[in-house]
Amino acid sequence: MYHKNIVLIGMPGAGKSTVGVLLAKALGMSFVDTDLLIQEQEQRLLQEIIDQQGIKEFLKIEEEVLLGLQVDNSVIATGGSAIYSLPAIKHLQASGKLVYLQISLPELSLRLQNMAQRGVVMQKGETLADLYAARTPLYAKYADRIVDCSGLTIEETVKRIIANLYN
Repeated sequence: MYHKNIVLIGMPGAGKSTVGVLLAKALGMSFVDTDLLIQEQEQRLLQEIIDQQGIKEFLKIEEEVLLGLQVDNSVIATGGSAIYSLPAIKHLQASGKLVYLQISLPELSLRLQNMAQRGVVMQKGETLADLYAARTPLYAKYADRIVDCSGLTIEETVKRIIANLYN
């Protein structure tokens, strides 16, 4: 089996956490959700950290958590904003394969009805389309594999990731 990590990157709502759990089960790997690690460390929800300390401080906390991550044989679901930290991305790349869960903007818009509660790193006045335009080139740039999961069920996405990694 696969002994390095599989690191899922992509937009909020692309399915990194949901798919990650099933992918880890299918491959007999551990599962780590970095958003949950941040919440556990800070004892607050992601949105509370952003609201109380601002985006810059949140990104600093996220980077520290990612750089401190020392796991093996794990599926790692990262927060959508992880892509903003080059040191964190390099650290994750050194530990395994980065898999970008690509999703279309229209599908993403349908999935993200509760943006205000999700802890999404967005500047005031920034739209989902703005965020998508800014982040998608970065995900593509750093990904070892790109898996288009638009229109797929969770199970189909897991199968496509496995096929992409092992074929």
